[in-house]
Amino acid sequence: MQATAQAQPNIALVKYWGKRDQSRNLPAVPSLSITLDTLWTQTRVAFEPGLEADRFSLNGNAEPAHLARVSATLDRLRELAGCGHSAVVESVNNFPTNAGLASSASGFAALVTAGCAALGLEFGPGQRSRLARLASGSAARSIFGGFVEMPLDPHNDDLAMSLLEAAAWPLQVVVAVTSRAEKPTGSRAGMLQSAASADFYPAWVETTPRDFQQARAAVLGRDFSRLSEISEHSCLKMHAVMLSARPGLVYWNSATVDCLHRIRELRRRGNAVFFTVDAGPQIKAVCLPEHRDHTARALAEIPGVLEVISSGLGAGAQLLPAIP
Repeated sequence: MQATAQAQPNIALVKYWGKRDQSRNLPAVPSLSITLDTLWTQTRVAFEPGLEADRFSLNGNAEPAHLARVSATLDRLRELAGCGHSAVVESVNNFPTNAGLASSASGFAALVTAGCAALGLEFGPGQRSRLARLASGSAARSIFGGFVEMPLDPHNDDLAMSLLEAAAWPLQVVVAVTSRAEKPTGSRAGMLQSAASADFYPAWVETTPRDFQQARAAVLGRDFSRLSEISEHSCLKMHAVMLSARPGLVYWNSATVDCLHRIRELRRRGNAVFFTVDAGPQIKAVCLPEHRDHTARALAEIPGVLEVISSGLGAGAQLLPAIP
């Protein structure tokens, strides 16, 4: 009754921000993302008879603040499997946690994948995507690799699905880490604050489906220029919503802004690269493979950039023999 799984964070190109149904954790807008390969979460789940309560550790440290969400996810799996045992959950990230690099997406995708296997639940990726979404909206996308879409389905609970395999358009991503600190306002709290108080939030909900359809067509057509335009627009529009909340949500730091300008400068000089930024200070530069190394060097030169990580597009959540 134990299993280990690995999942990678995904980076939304058309952003998910806001919920239309909090009880079922349904996104307010459709989204489109890419799954990375270099960054990962590995999670071991072991159900133990006689264990009084669930235990959760992250990177070797007990995490009581996150235990409730982990246990709620396990409760859904236990109900489906008819199992009453508590579990020990050990999770490891090889990248900064809760810092704007989608650690909740990879974490809950790995948790659901390992938990299902440990309980003998032979669920396909669609079923696991729905279960992961209940814990973290973006986790639904990390079940899949490559390019992933999550359209809105008014007749059924939303789930993500594969749009294009990684090998079909092998873009590269350069991540500029500008802070390793946990962000002061988590994504879930930030979404609720934005929906309740941001002047720009209604326009965000109204216009994002158009962005989603345009980005989807750009991916299927391998149109990098068009995808660049839509992705940067979605990113800046999402952060405009955050800034219009009361109080305004400011996730960027000075190095974030300098990276944005550097990427636009690289593009003016002929490099095929664009930026996107989630709810945090980290920059993700998406580029064609031949421009990855130059982009990485240019971002590494910026004061305040602590680390540069290069990544291709990766596979979806999968089972492992054990955490190394």
